[in-house]
Amino acid sequence: MTLFRKIRKDFVIKGQLKKYFMYAIGEILLVMMGISLAFQLDNWNDNRIKQNIEMRYYENIESQITDDKDLIEEQRNLNNGYLEQFKYANRILETNDRDKIDTLGVIIRNLTQYTDFDRQGNIYETLVNSGEIKILRNHEIVKGIRELEEKYIYVNRMENIHYDAMMSHVVMSISPLIKFSTSEIQKPEVVFEYEFQNLLLSLIQVMTEKDEVYNEALHEIEGITELIKIELKH
Repeated sequence: MTLFRKIRKDFVIKGQLKKYFMYAIGEILLVMMGISLAFQLDNWNDNRIKQNIEMRYYENIESQITDDKDLIEEQRNLNNGYLEQFKYANRILETNDRDKIDTLGVIIRNLTQYTDFDRQGNIYETLVNSGEIKILRNHEIVKGIRELEEKYIYVNRMENIHYDAMMSHVVMSISPLIKFSTSEIQKPEVVFEYEFQNLLLSLIQVMTEKDEVYNEALHEIEGITELIKIELKH
């Protein structure tokens, strides 16, 4: 700055006012350019910091929903295993195949089994409540997270329906019919009545719907994961 003042003073002393004004304008422009460059550098640093934070959020989301995926697949496979058993039991009842009474007893004992994902998705809600949702610039990922958590709510609702049905109806219905320690059917004539088959079909319906929503949730997770991988490659 001392050098600039000396140059301006020399122009004034020598009466070179035109050069003085031109130099003054140039000096002002130089200062403005310096300020602009500083602002741009600050903005670049700020954007870089925000981008790093955004990437960490994506990594955390990917990690959490990957864990969810493993748990959902485990519960889906368990649900489907019992579902196939119950469908087989229904075929036995439909054909009145009394020769398979022992197999039927084992399956009836398993009517008390159910899957329980029990995961309350809160990624989206947490981001919204904290205001950090604004950091995530990929709106498709944000939309996917919201829809995934809606699937979780659906899964939990179906599991509650299954549990309530099992506790309120299944246990009471099969307790007089079967000896749990050996799976021996005590009242085969009741088992082959339509009322028991109706109970079995109700469980099959609930479990079939559970399988559908498990698969829907897995599809959502797959879509979100693919979008996050694309972002992390940038």
